[in-house]
This record gives sequence, structure tokens and C-alpha cells, in this order.
Amino acid sequence: MAEQQEIHRISKQKVYKPDKPSPLPAARYYCFTACFPTLLPPTVQTPTPLAAPGQRDMAGPGISTQALAAATLLFLATASGSTDPGSGKSWGSSRIPPQFDEEERVALKEALKGAIQIPTVSFSHEESNTTALAEFGEYIRKVFPTVFHSSFIRHEVVGTYSHLFTVQGSDSSLQPYMLMAHFDVVPASEEGWEVPPFSGLERDGFIHGRGTLDNKNSVMAILQALELLLIRNYSPKRSFFIALGHDEEVSGTKGALKMSALLQARGVKLAFLVDEGSFILEDFIPNLKKPFAMISVSEKGALDLMLQVNMTPGHSSAPPKETSIGILSAAVSRLEQTPMPNMFGSGPLKKALKLLANEFSFPANIVLSNLWLFRPIVSRLMERNHITNALVRTTTALTIFKAGIKVNVIPPLAQATINFRIHPSQTVHEVLELVKSIVADDRVQLHVLRSFDPLPVSPSDEQAMGYQLLQQTIQSVFPEVNIVVPGICIANTDSRHYANLTNGIYLFNPVFLQSRDFSSIHGINEKISVQNYENQVRFMFELIQNADTYKEPVPHQHEL
Repeated sequence: MAEQQEIHRISKQKVYKPDKPSPLPAARYYCFTACFPTLLPPTVQTPTPLAAPGQRDMAGPGISTQALAAATLLFLATASGSTDPGSGKSWGSSRIPPQFDEEERVALKEALKGAIQIPTVSFSHEESNTTALAEFGEYIRKVFPTVFHSSFIRHEVVGTYSHLFTVQGSDSSLQPYMLMAHFDVVPASEEGWEVPPFSGLERDGFIHGRGTLDNKNSVMAILQALELLLIRNYSPKRSFFIALGHDEEVSGTKGALKMSALLQARGVKLAFLVDEGSFILEDFIPNLKKPFAMISVSEKGALDLMLQVNMTPGHSSAPPKETSIGILSAAVSRLEQTPMPNMFGSGPLKKALKLLANEFSFPANIVLSNLWLFRPIVSRLMERNHITNALVRTTTALTIFKAGIKVNVIPPLAQATINFRIHPSQTVHEVLELVKSIVADDRVQLHVLRSFDPLPVSPSDEQAMGYQLLQQTIQSVFPEVNIVVPGICIANTDSRHYANLTNGIYLFNPVFLQSRDFSSIHGINEKISVQNYENQVRFMFELIQNADTYKEPVPHQHEL
């Protein structure tokens, strides 16, 4: 049986196919130079022959021993397993295949349905459904018994309701990583929903309900994958943490922030972390038919700013030239009519568009391949769509307006709250200065309610362990997705609370998302397909094992 499993594993193993030409590994280089020396420029010196001078040629006429030996090396290098040059990919011989039987497939979707039925709502910073939060903790204990009873997994409840798991690996020399998610959700009334938002109902191949995309699907997929691995006698080599927050929707100060402080006090440093954020995107970019995976390597900062105007109240029969409402409305209108600067031209988005360029037809492919020339045109085009516009600038959203006490009274006070999502190329201070210059009215007071700067941009090169592991796992679990690009998360996550533990913060939800589904997140009719969720579990199942077998890439060395 073990031999049959190994044969099946090898037969299913994905062979690496580079998207672009890369430097030839040693064996391939020898084979190339030995078999095709005339293709080398005269100035290039052929490497030392593999066969000793004068050795008898056993390969027959027209084929040298050197070529035969090089070809043999090439065969051995290829047959020994797929290796991604420069990425450090290495599959272990004892990998557990991500195959689930029918009973397990039914159980995993039923587990998600049960999680959706618990209304873990965060209403505000001060109010949440604490009964549901406590119930959820009991629920995961019941659904994932192997996780909670494993001898090498430590479980802690932090901040009353959040959950921190420490999974101890066998090799302490390997730096740990973290998988993150949150199980609180935003409020949802039944109005406008096709099914009740906390029903967890399965219909037409979809599981419906608040949290199916944001973010109970990730909570359950991580724990489900670990449960299935443990049942199969999995023993981790690399230690890792699982951090499940209970108040992400209201800034995570009672959950994620406390878990981060606890780990920092223990001296923990992470190789990388993975949290919610971007998806495998379909139909988000016009004329791009293929799905592509976006791994966000930064997220926007935020500024909640209250604008306030005070005036002496009076009777509406003798109004002043301007009221507090009029003054504040004019200030808010100026902010809406004067967008923050377009920051397109550098960073992750520019790199992403270059990687996507070849997937477009003429002339878009030429334009995106030459951003040094066409950057102003692309920059303007990005502004036309509200989602892509959010990728190129700090956005301004008026979300609360309060004024007036009675129909015949001049209002003494008018207040407006604006939510700015700050582009990674800007800071809170820079945005505040821009707001002051746009409002340009001393009668309008500015009060900062909450603010934090954008996350630093995490690395996405060949040396970036977290990014490379995600990319490899995407291409393994989703073979139809051959484009992986770095991006910016336009929302905010709990990951920012862990920036003191790692410089590798990667935001990716391994789920296909179409543009029409984006509005369901925090909106109505949120749902996930059963197939999408099964693949998410499979992705986590593979990612955990890939982290065990990852090897640091060897930097390219060039001989003089």
C-alpha cells in the first residue's frame, strides 16, 4: 500500500514550467554546451569536459561522451523531482496527498455551515455578541478534537475570546510562521438577502451566510486542514502559530493586538505570516479573461477624521448668510471634488501590471510592457473604475453626517466623519496636511479619531520565503492559475498588529472571486461555493506541508 501511495504521489507531482527563461542549472548548462557548442558565442568558454581527455567514446558516431554524460546528468536532475530554480521548492518524499474521501468532504462543509450559524457580530468597539463569541470557542473544540488534543499543539485563549495555537515542530532551527484569520463578522439584517444571513444554508452548490468570505471560511479551512493532517499522522517539522481574532472588524485591539504582545514578550520572530486580503480574481480587469492570483504585500493605512463646525444657534426666520451645515457641506464637497494625488508609477501595482501584460491583446500588451512611456495613460485609466482607483490613491469616503435639532432652529453644531484609506506611498501626516489645504477654512475644526500608517511593502522576490511558498502552493492546487502577482490590500486586516514580529506579511485568501461577488463582502448575499471551500482546505493542507520542506534558495553566483 505504501508503494502504491508513493507511485500515485509521483504520478501526480507537478512539473515546474517556468513562465520566463531563467538561468540554466549546472546540469542543464553542461548538457547545452556539450551538445550544442556551436550555438555559444565565440567569447564564451565551454566548461571543463565531464569526460577525461582521451576517454573512449562509447556513445557512437556523432555523439561525444561529454554529451552523453551531460544528458545523463540532465535526466537524473529532472527525474529526481521537480525543482523550481531560484525558488527553493522541494517536495519531501513523505508528503501526504491532499485527497479527501466523501465522508470527509461532507464533514468539512457541514463544519463551515455550523460556524456560519453562530452570529459572532462585532457591532462597535464597545459592543459585540459575546455569547456567540464564547459559543464559537466551544464549537471549534467539538468540530476539531484532534487539534485540541494533540500533544505538540498548545492552545490559549487570549483577550477572553481570541484563540492562539502554537504547533511545535521537530526542527527548532527552522524559523516559525503564522496563519491568521478572524471569526467575528459585521452586522447583517435579513433585508435583501436571498436566505437568512446566519442560516449557513447550502443551495445550488453554494454555502450562504455572513462570514463565508470574510472570514470564517479561513478560520475553518486552517483548522480543518490541520485536523485532516493530524488524522493522517502528520508531524510538523517547522513550528507555526495559528492566530484567530475575535474583533478584527472593530480594529482587533482586544484580540490580535494582545496575541501579538504575548508572542513578542516570548521573543518570537516569524519568517512570515499569511492573513486574509486578496483573492484569485476573475473578471476584475476588462479584456483579461484568465484568472490571476494577487498576493497583497502591503495594506493601506487609515485615517478617521471628524470635521466640525460650531455656530451660535438662532431662529430660522432670520438666518445668517451661512449656517454650520452649509459651511461643513462646502468643506466636504471640496474634499470629494479634489481627490488625493494619483500615486501610480512604482511599487507592487506597477510590477503586477508588467506581469499581466502578456495576457492582454494588442495594443494593451505593448502599453503595459512599456510603463516608462505610457504611465500617464495607464494612470488615468486606473482612475475610471472605483476598485482600481482605490489601488492608485488614498481614497476619501464621507460616511457619517450629523447636524440639526429642529426644523426652525439654526443648528449650533454640524459634524461629518470621513474615512481615508491611505496609499502605501503616503503617511497619515501627509494626508492631514493635504486635507487642511483642501478645506482651507479655519471655521472647520479637524479631529483625528483613529489613524495608522500603511504597512511597509513586504518582499516578493525569489528570496521571499512566504511569497514563494504561496506562489508554489497556488500553482500546485490551482493549475489553471498560472499568473501570480503582488498587490495592495485596500482594506485593513489584523496583520498590522504583527508588523513587529516579521517583515513578511502576505494577504491572500485562496478563493476564486468574481467582480460581482466583491460587493457581498460587508454587503448582502455573501456566499462561497462548496468547491471553492474544499479547495481552500486543500490549499492550507498543502501550504503547511510545503513550509516543512522549503529550502532557502541559493543566491546566483557569477564567476569572472
